Amino acid sequence: MMRIALFIATNLAVMLVVGVVASVFGLGRGQGGIGGLLVLSAVIGMTGAMFSLFISKWAAKRSVGAQVIEQPRNEAEAWLLSTVRRQADKAGIGMPEVAVFDSPEMNAFATGWNRNNALVAVSTGLLRQMNRDEVEAVLGHEVSHVANGDMVTMSLLQGVLNTFVVFFSSIVANIVSSFLRRGDDDGPGLLDGLVHTVVYIVLQLLFGLLASIIVMWFSRRREFRADHGGATLASRQSMINALRRLGGDRSDATLPEAVEAFGIASGKPVGLKRLFMSHPPIADRIAALESGRQNA
Repeated sequence: MMRIALFIATNLAVMLVVGVVASVFGLGRGQGGIGGLLVLSAVIGMTGAMFSLFISKWAAKRSVGAQVIEQPRNEAEAWLLSTVRRQADKAGIGMPEVAVFDSPEMNAFATGWNRNNALVAVSTGLLRQMNRDEVEAVLGHEVSHVANGDMVTMSLLQGVLNTFVVFFSSIVANIVSSFLRRGDDDGPGLLDGLVHTVVYIVLQLLFGLLASIIVMWFSRRREFRADHGGATLASRQSMINALRRLGGDRSDATLPEAVEAFGIASGKPVGLKRLFMSHPPIADRIAALESGRQNA
């Protein structure tokens, strides 16, 4: 799941581009020592994460074709707005934008760069297949994500991990290129720069994959907290019923990878793929609610 979703994909792409430019121009190699390299790594690493955070709402709406409810066109849309407004007030956050996207799959997501400038979106499939108590619980789950600051926390975590990805990729690339240059009195040349850049890119991809496992672990933890929040803003039984309904959904997942990690439902990978799941298994989430645990 969370493919390496829009959030991760965008920030890694930005980090890789900026990092390659820095490598090609020799930035961070022998300039300012380890301290200078660490500062440069932090700039490169945080740039991608923060860029992803600030465009998250715009990108999410574009990726699923979400239609923001400006003026309710029917009673269902009016109910959605009033429910989210009530929950946002209770959670102490600004009123998020509320949107609906066309999908047969039961799903919903929340995103945005801060607690008072967020988006909560639900699929048409969820609205058709769940009763209002269950939809209210799903909305509470998403509002809780916003209130908990999950997007900001994920961005900071990703930024820190990006920093170390860039830092250690640069260190190892420097070591490799220096080793290959031993005995060469002509100093760094075109081949040296090419080797450094290739090694740097390969290591960024490898270390970035390992960093994604950590981000996915955090993502799974935050789902338990959001489920607890949904139970608080609606009711525990409604949240459990909504999860059971999601667990029984046998339709093919249609939420784009761009926002898959932010959706309430996820796939069911096995084996090593479980390390890249953005959501815990539905059964674990229900068990945590039934036992009153916020984490599992």
